[in-house]
Parts: sequence; structure tokens; C-alpha cells
Amino acid sequence: MENLQLWDFRFIDFVDVFLVAILLYYIYKLVKGTVAINIFIGILIIYFAWRLTDYLEMHMLYSIFDGFMKVGIIALIVVFQPEIRKFLLLVGSTNIGGKTGIFKNFKFLKNDDQTTTDVDAIINACNKMAATNTGALIVLERNNNLDFLTNTGDEMNILVSQPIIESIFFKNSPLHDGAIIIDKNVVKATRVILPVNNEKNIPARFGLRHRAAIGITEKTDALAIAVSEETGQISYIRNGEFVIFKDTDELTAKIKTDLG
Repeated sequence: MENLQLWDFRFIDFVDVFLVAILLYYIYKLVKGTVAINIFIGILIIYFAWRLTDYLEMHMLYSIFDGFMKVGIIALIVVFQPEIRKFLLLVGSTNIGGKTGIFKNFKFLKNDDQTTTDVDAIINACNKMAATNTGALIVLERNNNLDFLTNTGDEMNILVSQPIIESIFFKNSPLHDGAIIIDKNVVKATRVILPVNNEKNIPARFGLRHRAAIGITEKTDALAIAVSEETGQISYIRNGEFVIFKDTDELTAKIKTDLG
């Protein structure tokens, strides 16, 4: 125990611990709410067991865990391929100190002029469209920049409001085809073509609009709201999965929480 010098920490050691904590937080944030969270927790348990057996000099167990840690990295890349993609997109599109940046939870780095997306107006518009079976697909941008998708549609710069969203998806409107992308309470693009997911088996009542919502939320950390043209049902998709909600009030609360 003489070698344990818990208080002999340099400044760079605190920076090291802080950066590791941020890394683990972002990894947890990416896998939270998905099946991968259980795998992530299992990996952490195995890692700590590996370090513990090394410290206690339990050679047989250590050799087993050590072999897993050396060879298992290849399997992890395969298993976590979607999450790794999202993580790299997150790192590449991070705006330090911004609304979706790494340090967004630190008050001294926040911008006072940040705009909050008007989720209530969006959901109210969805309710009106659902009542008339008007199809709609709304993508809410978060950390990952979606500028690569705006080129597939028409670039806009319109402040979000209920009448604006309803008019965009009005059946006779030239803008109603495709999806719209909203970022910081601004409609930045309309008639956007989204990547469609053809791998997942979804109920027959869901069509291409819902497959596109699954596709974009799998490939990025964006959120998607789809209104079915056939049934008028409102669906909320996050991380490639349908999110269950009781009513639109709960839906509004979930979206506000996810947007941060």
C-alpha cells in the first residue's frame, strides 16, 4: 500500500480524469436508450475486473480477461458500428461552448443568445395535420450538422411557427414532399430527401416516411416526428427506434428533454 499516493496528483492528472469523464459521458449518451447500453455496461464491468485481477495478481483470471480485451476490440467495432459512427460525427460537429457543444452544461461558457426550438408550435401543427390526415416529416437537428442533407432540398431560413409548418405540408403546397429540417427554431431546409432504412422490419401501416425517419435518426443524433398520411398517427423516432408516449403533452416533454 506504500505505492498508493492518492493525493500526489498533478494538474495534468486532473485534466486527464476530466477528459476521460467527458468521453464516458458522451459514450453513455450515445448508447442510452438503445440495446447497446447493456453491452456498454458489460464492457465496463469486464474492464474493471481485468484491472482488479491484475492488481491482485490473479494470473489465471487476468489472462482470460487480458485475452478478451486484446481480441475483443475487433468484435466491439462490429457491434458498436452505428454508435462509433455517431460518436465520430459528434466529435467532428461539436461547437465548444455552443448549444450542443461539449461544455453546454457549464454556465460560464453558454451563449445568452441561444434560441430554443418552439416544440409546442411544432406539436400543435402536427395535431392539426393529424386531424386531416396530412402527411409530414420533421427532423430536429441536435449535435450532428445536417447541412449535407440540405443540398437535397430547398434551403430556407424561416422562423418556426404553427402556421408555417402547416402551410409547408399543405397537400397542394409545392414544398410538402420530403422532410423539413429545423435547427435552433429555424426551418433551414424543405423538400429534403432522407436516407431510407430498408433493413428493419416495421409494421405495414408505416411507409417510406417512417423508414426515412428511422434512417436519419440511426445515422445521426437527430430527432424525427412523422405524421402518417393514411392513419393520421403521430410518431416520434429517436436513435432509430419508435418512442412510446401516452399523449401529445408527454410527447412535447420528451422532445424538450431530448433537445436539452
